[in-house]
Amino acid sequence: KSANPQWREQFDFHYFSDRKDMLDIEVWRKDNKKHEELLGTCQVDVTALPMKQTNCLELPLGKNPGSLLMLIAVAPCTGVSISDLCVCPLGDPSERQQISQRYCLKNSFQDLKDIGFLQVKVLKAVDLLAADFAGKSDPFCVLELGNDSLQTHTVYKNLNPEWNKVFTFPIKDIHDVLEVTVFDEDGDKPPDFLGKVAIPLLSV
Repeated sequence: KSANPQWREQFDFHYFSDRKDMLDIEVWRKDNKKHEELLGTCQVDVTALPMKQTNCLELPLGKNPGSLLMLIAVAPCTGVSISDLCVCPLGDPSERQQISQRYCLKNSFQDLKDIGFLQVKVLKAVDLLAADFAGKSDPFCVLELGNDSLQTHTVYKNLNPEWNKVFTFPIKDIHDVLEVTVFDEDGDKPPDFLGKVAIPLLSV
């Protein structure tokens, strides 16, 4: 019940410089669990922002009244990676040894922000729901940890897709939950939900 809400939330989007991505933002209001109304939309051209500095932007919400105040920083990302299974970052024994030393008990308080990292191998999905009229799906997989999000490529016309990708996330809160969601790519329309699993970090 506010016309001037303050969220103060940080989101990390992993942006690859070879793509010309627009950041799409939507502001919604909820009356109750069933009724939602779009209050406005805005876009940010990420490629036009200067690097390695925090940009303060006040963005009008399209043709609707109101504006959105945001701080956006484009910076080289650390600790996040996507790689093929054959070049898994933890596959090298010497690298594993360095990591074990970095996180051993005596080094616990060297860097309080460096809690650790999570490495996830996304291999495949089996017997997915058919979302297309032809009895197939175009599945891709989204991994979310806190406000971090990474995704696989899409495997077209396949109910048993194999992605074979390795994702590495820095851990910011040991109480976070890894959410793995499978979607069906649907052209210009929003993707269709095919299934989800949630794994608390404390259970690993």
